[in-house]
Amino acid sequence: MNFSVHFLDKVRLDIREAKEWYKNKKPGLEKRFAQEIKKAIARIQKNPEIYELKYKNVRSAYTGVFPYSIYFIINDKLSQVVIIAILHQARNPALQYDRNK
Repeated sequence: MNFSVHFLDKVRLDIREAKEWYKNKKPGLEKRFAQEIKKAIARIQKNPEIYELKYKNVRSAYTGVFPYSIYFIINDKLSQVVIIAILHQARNPALQYDRNK
């Protein structure tokens, strides 16, 4: 069963900023980044429980190609995954805590 996906508003900003950075680095790279994020989210949707529990109820999934992690929580009652942050792995993961309050 696939879980539905909900994004916190700040996640869209995370994605936009990362895409802009990759676009400035090499035009077209932002599209590949977006594709890899979509693939990672699709994997999360299929089986969110396999991902490591990082902080209380927050799990994280590595994107694979790009050095980003997707932080999310699972709402079993709604069969929903809530993406709370998509952060470069060099950034402090504690940033996602404020979003989960």
